[in-house]
Amino acid sequence: MYDILVYLFENYYTPQACPAADVLTRRLVAAGFEHEDIDDALGWLYGLAETTERCVELAQSPATGTRVYADTEYAQLGSEAIGFVAFLESAGVLPAPLREIVIDRAMAIDESPVSLEKLKIIALMVLWSQEAEIDNLVLEELLDDEGGRRLH
Repeated sequence: MYDILVYLFENYYTPQACPAADVLTRRLVAAGFEHEDIDDALGWLYGLAETTERCVELAQSPATGTRVYADTEYAQLGSEAIGFVAFLESAGVLPAPLREIVIDRAMAIDESPVSLEKLKIIALMVLWSQEAEIDNLVLEELLDDEGGRRLH
C-alpha cells in the first residue's frame, strides 16, 4: 500500500490531478501493483478524505495547548512516531488539525507500533492531500527511509 501512496505523490502533482478510482485502479494495475494493495491504498485515501472533511472546522481555529496521547494512541504509534509528529509540529510543518489527521490515518493501519518509515509516508500524504507547501529539507526528511535511501 505504501508504495502506491508514494507512487501517487510522485506522479500526481495534486490530489485533484488523480483520475477517478476506476481509471486510477487500471493505471496502478498497469504499473504492476497488486489488486489487494490497490484496494488497501484506495480505502486508506478514502479514509483520509473523510477525516479531512471532519477536521475542516478545526483548521479554521487557532490551536493552542499541548496534545496528550491516549494510551491506545501511544501503544499504536509508539514513541518514535510520536516524536516525529512533535518534530513536524514544532518545525511549523504540521499544524494541529493536520497533526490530528496524521494520527487518525496512522491509527487506521494494522501495525503497532507504526514504523517511522510508514509514518513519514502518512505525513507526506496528508500534506500532499492538503496541497501544503513543504520546505525542501522537510520534504527530503519525509522521503528518506530509515536506511538513508530515498523512497522514490
